[in-house]
Amino acid sequence: MKRSRQCYADPVDDQFQQIRSGRTLPSQSLRQLVESGFVVVPGPVSGDPFNELTAAYDEVMAVAAGPDFRVASSTTRMSDLLTYASVFHDVYLYPPLLEACSHIIGEPFKLSSFLARTLRGGTPAQELHADLVRGSEDAPLLGFILMIDSFREENGATRFVPNSQNWPDLPCDRLSDARAKYADEVLGRGERGTMIIFNGAIWHGHTANVTPDSRRSIQGYFVRRSARSGFDFRNRMLPAARSRLNPLARYLLALDDETR
Repeated sequence: MKRSRQCYADPVDDQFQQIRSGRTLPSQSLRQLVESGFVVVPGPVSGDPFNELTAAYDEVMAVAAGPDFRVASSTTRMSDLLTYASVFHDVYLYPPLLEACSHIIGEPFKLSSFLARTLRGGTPAQELHADLVRGSEDAPLLGFILMIDSFREENGATRFVPNSQNWPDLPCDRLSDARAKYADEVLGRGERGTMIIFNGAIWHGHTANVTPDSRRSIQGYFVRRSARSGFDFRNRMLPAARSRLNPLARYLLALDDETR
């Protein structure tokens, strides 16, 4: 048993150290992420590859059904996105995003969730919230949002309260109306293809989409390898799709964790 655990640990540690040694995330971006709790950076794809990703997004959402597809009061979500097209893998494999994970999480990590999320037109603001309760055993958590459409003030751009990832309380503990505008909030705005990287403990939530048009995004989270996952990629990904993945993707999806 001890030998099996060692065989598991070494590749994981090697992948983590290689990511940690990268230099694709500018130091000022990392500093803003650490201090403010979020940062807006250029995304992983542009031009024709981004158009391909957008087309794949729309195709998936047009045919999605079952328990992984959910139509909520203001958003439409699909949580099994990676099953449908290889172009989506470029998002969670983005080196600056992984370097951010290595610094915020601080130890070997894995992808916890990866989903399509469409904010429908004419919807109210979301309540300010954090994605982890204070003191959660699953902390730290690193989130990302890839803008399929541009994020603007009028179409529901995500708002963040800088430095709130360090506060001991949550919006529900302090605010009588968590949907109302917060004095120090900052909008995460950008053109299509832009990515937001954020600490899951920060206060955040989308603003009202007062336009008639939907606003699309791809979102996900990374957690420590020992933390609970939001989605079981290991048992849900089809064998044919698994066979095409490189070692880094297999590491991030924790596909080989059964050898532990």
